[in-house]
Amino acid sequence: MIVICGPTASGKTGLSLLLAQRFNGEIISADSMQVYKKLDIGTAKATQEEQAVAPHHLVDILDPQQPYNVQQFVELAVKAIDDIVSRGKLPIIVGGTGLYIESLINGIKFSDQPDNNAIKAQLQQELTENGKEYMYNILQEIDPEYAATVHQNNTVRVLRAIEIYRLTGHNMSWQLKNSKPQEKPYDALLIGLNFEDRAKLYDNINLRVDIMMDLGILKEAEYVYANRESFKTCVSAIGYKEFFPYFEKEKSLEECVDKLKQASRNYAKRQLTWFNRMKEINWLFIDKEDYKMKAKDITERFLGN
Repeated sequence: MIVICGPTASGKTGLSLLLAQRFNGEIISADSMQVYKKLDIGTAKATQEEQAVAPHHLVDILDPQQPYNVQQFVELAVKAIDDIVSRGKLPIIVGGTGLYIESLINGIKFSDQPDNNAIKAQLQQELTENGKEYMYNILQEIDPEYAATVHQNNTVRVLRAIEIYRLTGHNMSWQLKNSKPQEKPYDALLIGLNFEDRAKLYDNINLRVDIMMDLGILKEAEYVYANRESFKTCVSAIGYKEFFPYFEKEKSLEECVDKLKQASRNYAKRQLTWFNRMKEINWLFIDKEDYKMKAKDITERFLGN
C-alpha cells in the first residue's frame, strides 16, 4: 500500500494519479470533506477528468447533512483496500487529514473508544455557555500536542477529545500511541510532499484560493451557508465558513478571500505539525528535486521488496 500525504496545495492529487497509472493503482481519499456530494471546489476534489484516470474511493459517497468521522473513514477504507487488493491492484491512500491516515496505517480501533451521551450533552452545554475558545483552551490544557493539530472552530474534534479524556483519564495523544496493535495491519510506504521553502507553499496556497474563486467556490459556499443548520460537519470546513460574513454583509468579498488564504496557510501549518510526528514518512521536496521521479523510484523499490 502507498500513502501520499502532506499539507494542502502540495501536489498530492497529481502524484497519486501518476503513481496509479504507473503501478496499476486505485486511489482512496483520506480527506474528511471529499466524501460529500456537491462540494467539489472548496474540498479540492479531483476533477471528473482526473477521476477518470484511476478509480477513486471515498469520494462523493455522503450527502452534506450526514456526519463523517475517523471511525467511519477507517471502516470504509479497510473495505476499499480489501476490494482493491482482491482485484490485484495497488491501494494508494491520498490526503491531508493526519488523524485519518495515522489511524488507518496503525490499525487503531476507534470502535473500542468509549461513548457517553451524558458527557456529550454536558460538553454541548459548556460549549453553548462558554464558546469555542473556552473549550479549545480546555483541550490545550489536557492535550497540548493534539490541540496543536486542531483548529478551535473544529468543535466536533475538540469536544470528542475532551470527552475521551473525561471518560478514560487519558488524552487523545495517549490514546493514539497506546491503541495501536503490536503489529501494523499494512505494509505501507509513506510519501510526504512539501516545499523546502515555506514561502513557496504559501504562494501555492494563495494561488489555489484564487483559482477556486475563478471556478466558483462562492456559489458552493452560498449553498453551505443556506443549509448551515443541517450541514453540521461541512460548516466547519475551511473554504466555506470564511465567506459567511460576506453573505451576512459584515465583510467585503476581498476581506473574506484574504481570510480564506490565511486560514488555509494556518491549516497547512497544523497538517505539518501532525505529519512531522510520523517518522516513517519519506519526505520529497517539490522545489528541490525531481520529486515525481524520486517517488516512482522509491515505490518501485518498495514493491520490489
